[in-house]
Order: sequence, then C-alpha cells, then structure tokens
Amino acid sequence: MTTKRRGRGYEGWLRFIYIEDAYKRHAYEKRCSQLLVIGDSPVIRTAREELGHALTALLGKQPRVNGGVEAGSDFKGIIAGVRGSDPLLEVSTLPVDFRLEESGEDGYTIYAEESGPIQIVAASDNGVLYGIYHLLRLLQTGQSIEKVLIRERSVNGLRMLDHWDNMDGTIERGYAGNSIFFEDNRFVADMTRIGDYVRLLASVGINAVAINNVNVHREETKLITEHFLPDVAKVAELFGAYGIRLYLSVNYASTIEIGGLDTADPLHPDVAAWWSAKAEEIYRFVPTFGGFVVKADSEFRPGPFTYGRNHADGANMLADALDPFGGNVIWRCFVYNCLQDWRDRSTDRARAAYDHFKPLDGQFRDNVLLQIKNGPMDFQVREPVSPLFGGLAETNQLLELQITQEYTGQQRHLCYLVPQWKEVLEFDTFARGEGSTVASAASGALFGRKLGGIAAVSNVGNDDCWTGHPLAGANLYGFARLAWNPSLGADEIAAEWTAMTFGNDPEVNRTITEMLLDSLSIYESYTAPLGVGWMVNPNHHYGPNVDGYEYSKWGTYHFADCNGIGVDRTVRSGTGYSRQYTTRQFEKYESLEQCPDELLLFFHHVPYTHILHSGKTVIQHIYDTRFEGAERAALLIARWESIKADVHEEIYQLIWDRLNEQAEHAKEWRDMLNTYFFRKSGIADTLGRKIY
Repeated sequence: MTTKRRGRGYEGWLRFIYIEDAYKRHAYEKRCSQLLVIGDSPVIRTAREELGHALTALLGKQPRVNGGVEAGSDFKGIIAGVRGSDPLLEVSTLPVDFRLEESGEDGYTIYAEESGPIQIVAASDNGVLYGIYHLLRLLQTGQSIEKVLIRERSVNGLRMLDHWDNMDGTIERGYAGNSIFFEDNRFVADMTRIGDYVRLLASVGINAVAINNVNVHREETKLITEHFLPDVAKVAELFGAYGIRLYLSVNYASTIEIGGLDTADPLHPDVAAWWSAKAEEIYRFVPTFGGFVVKADSEFRPGPFTYGRNHADGANMLADALDPFGGNVIWRCFVYNCLQDWRDRSTDRARAAYDHFKPLDGQFRDNVLLQIKNGPMDFQVREPVSPLFGGLAETNQLLELQITQEYTGQQRHLCYLVPQWKEVLEFDTFARGEGSTVASAASGALFGRKLGGIAAVSNVGNDDCWTGHPLAGANLYGFARLAWNPSLGADEIAAEWTAMTFGNDPEVNRTITEMLLDSLSIYESYTAPLGVGWMVNPNHHYGPNVDGYEYSKWGTYHFADCNGIGVDRTVRSGTGYSRQYTTRQFEKYESLEQCPDELLLFFHHVPYTHILHSGKTVIQHIYDTRFEGAERAALLIARWESIKADVHEEIYQLIWDRLNEQAEHAKEWRDMLNTYFFRKSGIADTLGRKIY
C-alpha cells in the first residue's frame, strides 16, 4: 500500500476516517483487534496490509496481525483465507454450503456469529482481497458486524477499465488532468500514484485494465517492444498484487509499423508468425498479461478490410497468438462509415455495428470478446440499447460503457450515470424469451458462453481528486459495483459511495445522494431532446451547437426543418434500423404510437405538433424541458450550499464552482435550443416565456 497525502479527495472512497462514535468504535474493536490472513501470495500479502492499515485508521489502534492462533482456540478476531488452505477455514462451520464451483474464481463468504471470529472464506486469493474490502465497506458505512452472513460472487468474469491515455501524457476524452501512466512519451518515473489507483480499483472488484488509448499512435505502437516491455512489466506487477490483469491496446498494423513486414494481412503466414513470436516475447516479460484491445477498420484505424478480410479473420489471428498463454482479444465493434455524405439519407450509422458483426456470429475464437457500446451511436445521454446484445448468440460479448463524460458534461457538469447504465443492463432483448436482459447477454449467461463482462472508458487523470469533479468519482465507483453485481440499485450505490467518501453525516449523505440521483434527468432535460442526440460543438463536444454535426461526415443528424425533426429509422419508410431488434422490441420502436417518448426522435421524423404520450406537443416539450432543466441545474447550487458547514472547504469550493458553471451552461443550452426550434418551427411557447 503506497498512499501518500495529497489534495482533498485523493483517498476517494478508501477514506478510512477515525470513528468518533465511541460505542460503535468499541463494538468494532471487539471483533477486529486481531487479524489472521492466511497465505503468502502477493495478493494475500496485499489483503493483509490493506486490512491492517484500514483498521488502524478507523479504530486508532494497530491490530495484532497473524499472531499464533490454533484451531479450536478462543479467537474472536478476523480470519481470512482461501477455502481449504488451513484448518481454521473449515467450511463445515459455516451455516451455508460453500460450493467452490458455484462461487466463481472471485467468490467469498463473510460469516460472523455474536461470539467467535469473523470468517472470510474465499474461492481464490482475489476473493480474499474482495472479501476484506467488503468487510471494510461495512465498517466505513457504519453497519453492524455482530452477526453477519454475506455470500458474494461476481456476475461478470471480466470487469474492465479502458484508459484512452497517450504516451505524451494527454488523454483522449480526458477531463481530469493528464495521464497517471505516461508523460513525454515514456512511463512516469514515480509510479506511486499508479499504485494508489490500483487500490481504488481492486476495492470494488475491477480485475482488468487497458492502460493506453484504443487509437494507438506511433509511440504507443512500441509498447509491445523490448524498449517498453520492462516498464509494462513494472506496471503489471503493481496491478497483479491487487488481482488485476494488464491489457494493452495494439495497432493492428504493427507488423508494418514496427515488424519490418510489408503487410498486415491476417491470413498471411508471416503476419501470424510475427504475432505469435510477439506474444511469446510479451509473456516472457509479463507472465500475467491479459491480452490485446483492438480498434480496427474504424475511424481511420488500420484493419483487415485493407486485405479483403473480415473482423473474424483479424481477431482470430491475434487470438491464436495469445491462446497458448491464456490471453484474450477484445475486439471493438465501434465500426461505421465515418465519411458519410449528409445528403444521403439511406446510410445510417446506427445500423453499422449490427450489419458488420451479426453475419460473423459463431466465427470467432473462444478467447475473443466483441466489445459492444451500450448504444448504436456513441455514448449519448439517451439512445436505444445496441441490438447486438441478444443478436449475437454464439460469440463472447463485452458491454462497453463510458465513465468519462464525453457527451454528458465532461466532468464539469454533475451527471451520475449509474441510472442510465441500469436501464441498459435491465433492457430485455427477448432473444430467448422474456427476461433475456443485456446483463445476462454480456455476462455470457444468456447463451451459455464462458467469457463475458463489462468494460468502461475510465474518467481518471492526475487531478488530486482523480476525476476533476469530485462527485464524478461516484461514476467510477458505480461502474465497478455494477460490473460486479448488475442488480444493485442506483440509489444503493450512490448512498454507499457518499458515506465512504464524505463520512456518515446523515444530512450530508442525504443531500449528496439526492443530488446524484437527480442529476442525469437534469442534464438530459436541458440538452438534446427525445433521443435525437448530439447538438454539440464539433471536435471537443462541449456545449450546445444544434447544427454542429448536421452537415458533417459523421452520420449524426437530427434532420430538423420547418415542419419537423427526427430520424426515420423504421422499416416502413426509413433506414430499417428498427428491424435489427427482436420482434417485441421491433414492434415497439417501429410504431409511432408505441415508441417511448424519450426515444421518439431517434426512430421517427415527426411534426413539431406531434402529440407525445405526455399529452404535450414535441415543440412544447422542447421548450418546457429546456426551461425546467436550467431551473433544476440552478437549484443544485442551493442544495450544495445547504451542507457547506459539513464539507471540507477545498472540496466544497471545487464542487460549488462546477455547479455554478453547470447552471450557466444549462441556460446557454436552454436559450440556444429554444431559439433554434422557435425559429425553425415558428410556433410560440404557450407559456410566453422569453425566447430570443
């Protein structure tokens, strides 16, 4: 454990504060004054150190660690270890049948009666670490540990973060400072901060991290060479001590860029041989290496299309190279025509991922996972769920989310994304009848696949509080908790994070939790309406610009004219995108009468006078929600000010500044969108409010 005191917020949710409540502290002391963490692997040593450090901070006393304890002794402390590793962890003493095969490699049980020890029995070393962090979470949030019976297993085998970090130190779509991994085209010399970051991730069950941008530039291509592999190994060792495997994004054309070949054809024997030798070299330096993340034939990145091959050809060639070492290929499905003619209404970017990958279902190796964005476009505040979930029955899938707030306020606006992700995970594909959720498809359970999980683009940089906006830490925490267990509630996660990050003051917790839970609907209400998306400034994507992408190559259109707005994606008269869904969802989206209001403009082009299910016209809905959104954004400031006396001054001021910027920006969104659509439609606001 490497934590050094930095600015406020640096501890994140691992803020182990001395428990002032003497009654509660003494109750914890009775059960936590002695520790026995059995084993001596790097992960077990980490678990022991983390537990001892946290308890010392919480209780003000250093516990006795790994003192002599024998089976049958009157030990009332904490015993943790892998099942079967010691007689003290005899599972017959547990009131539940601890079936190793049902617990997965990360499962654990925490059991305590009113007398006797607290037992943390796990299926693996990683499970021991996760169980210890779970126990600490109970202490941080003030819960009783007198009688405990908790049994946990991760729903998703892969719980991953993708960093879009460049070796020059910049981060693509980074809103919290520069990279914690790279600077000046090399690894950072002081890796202390990386070690502290790893602690945060492990505490919520993250088990895989890719440290470089999927858009792999010249310097990053060299990460898989002998020049950088020793440094990669150092970082991998830091991650490995916390049970996390390191992945690298690779340049599909590496054989040309650094390999001395004149081709990257996946079916060329020299290309396959080069990658096989490269995999062997990487694993020689990094035995725990996770594998490759690949963005190919997308947004000008090289790929197999150049040689007349398909995505399965490209992914399988890399998978064969990694397979002897237990590595995976994560192949991104973000593939579309990014040179679209805006005049051509028959080409629909939303169709692209399904059109590319559905015909290849069943052709990928077992160590390939297709990484699918949650929606068919690009992380908009509102878009439908990708039809590839449920559409791919014979291929490993990985749901991709975006924690970094590219289109949701860029960590300058408060926007808690867990409610959005919950909607995605709970979406019913009906692929195998009712209850065929995205969560079950991504995990692999729906189709009996062995590999699956959830990945997300990280929102972390080298700012003191990690995420720029201190409240954006709730998104990082919330993603990891959902990746572990998608059935957790957005309110439950928000309350948990708030208590761990800000302490246990009831009024502070209530206020912050409510602000988080309201924030997504506030942000959506003053930005692009009814699922049409975008309307942002080109390139950097911050701030309103209704026609910013309307006449561009990117395929991100709203088609507003004097008569109406929206994109016709029906089979009946549009691009046919709606047919990519199974029958139940297709019928809902295809029908103007059944389509949910919040996605109306994604699937249909309608007049401004079209009546929504709410009873309002489209144009009045636009006016009302823009005004309401700006008002609600302004009210966030007053809510935050109400707890000023109970929040550290530095954190209070940083959040107050962000909320004031958001309130001003919300007015800009309100006025620009309302004025634009008033001028387009010529229809006045029925309430007569000021529109310019």
